[in-house]
Amino acid sequence: MNQHANLTHWSLRQDLAVAFRWTARLGMHEAVANHFSLALNPEGTRFLINPNGRHFSRITASSLIEIDANDPETLSRPDAPDPTAWGLHGSIHRTCPHARCVMHVHSIHATVLASLADSRLPAIDQNTAMFHNRLVVDEHFGGMAFEEEGKRCASMLSDPRITTMVMGNHGVLVIGATVAEAFNRLYYLERAAETYIRALQTGRPLRVLPEEIAEKTAREWETYPGFADAHLRELRAILDEEDPGYAT
Repeated sequence: MNQHANLTHWSLRQDLAVAFRWTARLGMHEAVANHFSLALNPEGTRFLINPNGRHFSRITASSLIEIDANDPETLSRPDAPDPTAWGLHGSIHRTCPHARCVMHVHSIHATVLASLADSRLPAIDQNTAMFHNRLVVDEHFGGMAFEEEGKRCASMLSDPRITTMVMGNHGVLVIGATVAEAFNRLYYLERAAETYIRALQTGRPLRVLPEEIAEKTAREWETYPGFADAHLRELRAILDEEDPGYAT
């Protein structure tokens, strides 16, 4: 008998569990904080999110909780999510239906970027160009992302072209149409931030791409055939061999 027969969206749950497990392997998690979510209905208001207090490396497909962004009693549930996860992700899924998958972390290099007086990410290479004209910097940190702060952050993602938020004095957040798209973006954001920070550390002038080349490269990333899907598929294959518990 399948002990998870009452759970829906099983393949999507497994994809999201892969993202949690691999984020932990990369050291991009932080204690039992940070959160990923995935919309399940067309309106985006019903979504999966990680359970409160669970380490990313221990997330499984079945441990993900399904909640409703329009349910005011969510935090009264016995399996209520972290209050900041509810404040941030609930607000985004309630107001931004295009944000199907939302990933928020305090990864080292991206958070260093968020801590600079100027947190913009110039297009200095192919990876940083992925975010050209697609990134917004939040310069008005108002404390932890409880409900009011979550609503304020969500308002900055109303333009579907914006896929990435550098949350000044906080961390970073990416959105995507799928788990694969969002995770690929999160991975490359951390790589891009590291490249930029290391370039700054040299103290030498940056070679910034011209606007037309940066925009062309960003579009090429968006239309690169099957790249994000292949990335997640390979991670899933590795975990199937080395850490198959994610899929349970």
